[in-house]
Amino acid sequence: MEKLQYISQGFTIEDQELNIRKALDNGVKWIQVRWKNALENEFIKLCEISKKLCSDNQAVCIINDHVHIAKDIDADGVHLGLNDQSIEIARQVLGKDKIIGGTANTLSDVLQRINEGCDYIGLGPLRFTSTKEKLSPILGFEGYEKIIQDLKTQSLEVPKIFAIGGVVLNDIELLQQIGIYGVAVSGLITNETATVHEIKLALHE
Repeated sequence: MEKLQYISQGFTIEDQELNIRKALDNGVKWIQVRWKNALENEFIKLCEISKKLCSDNQAVCIINDHVHIAKDIDADGVHLGLNDQSIEIARQVLGKDKIIGGTANTLSDVLQRINEGCDYIGLGPLRFTSTKEKLSPILGFEGYEKIIQDLKTQSLEVPKIFAIGGVVLNDIELLQQIGIYGVAVSGLITNETATVHEIKLALHE
């Protein structure tokens, strides 16, 4: 599984598509299509475009929230928030071979996600981010460290956890030392604050 996820960004379908194309052109191999306030037909269109772009670039295409759209366009999987459809139902709809990721904010969320059998966990936010409305309580590095330690104390295998929420390039090394698997970023790539090459180097990819 890739260690770098790009979460798409943009207020219009044109912005979204442009940002996804740029991310793929720069070497991103995992796109999560996320466009919260879109009209459904526009979002479906964006998902169809993204799936084709990802296929052309041998990249993984994950749809945020919408299990049935992911199935209809044969995306590689879906990412579900804590208030979205259950992972169990998503698994029934998509089948056992698709990737299903889940959001978490606390240790109990992580334990829930492990029990549900999701393939990876997006844990955050690391710090404040303007790309997400209704932001969960901020974890900071200490929050990640405590959750990883608590899992180890309970003799549980640490799942593939992606740090999300305001992650910048200099955070990556420390996150990896803590035991975080990868990062899911949006602004870092959209705003070209760091190159994909720099991020992958930091992730040892």
